[in-house]
Amino acid sequence: MEICMEEATRYIALLRGVNISGKNKVPMAELKKAFEELGFGAVKTYLNSGNVIFSSDEDNMGSLSNRIETMIKEQFGLDIPVFVISKEALEDILQHAPDWWGDENKEIYDNLIFIMPPTTFAEVWDEIGEPREGLEKIKNYREAVFWSFSRKDYQKTYWWPKTASANISGKLTIRTANTVRKIVGM
Repeated sequence: MEICMEEATRYIALLRGVNISGKNKVPMAELKKAFEELGFGAVKTYLNSGNVIFSSDEDNMGSLSNRIETMIKEQFGLDIPVFVISKEALEDILQHAPDWWGDENKEIYDNLIFIMPPTTFAEVWDEIGEPREGLEKIKNYREAVFWSFSRKDYQKTYWWPKTASANISGKLTIRTANTVRKIVGM
């Protein structure tokens, strides 16, 4: 299927939990090739953590996610949740970042949490609860949550252990502020 690049939309696919501590190994060169075989254009990967930038004239996020998840299952034998967002929507999210998020303070770790549909922020909040005063801050916008926390006290935060808990971890994928900015710029 040939894609007309003028009409194609730029998307970002964020794969959850690949290439972490030797688990869920997905070579980025093979992943790029597999995306191209799905008919996506201008495919690029960033880092080894499953960040794929691509073009498609398809505009149904659910369908895109399903196609990519199916391909990963068939090609790599893994059940990996995939969050797909248009570059435009991600730029909009970044434009709504709170002042405290993503600055140059090296004591603070800034992340963007992406909530996998159909999960909602309310469900995530119900599962995790209030951020710990003085150690972490959160602000939700659309399908993302800006999350900053103290590097030295991360173990004392409420969100750090709970975002990794079995109940919620499969419904989220997390990237650093720098990674998200880099991806949007690609």
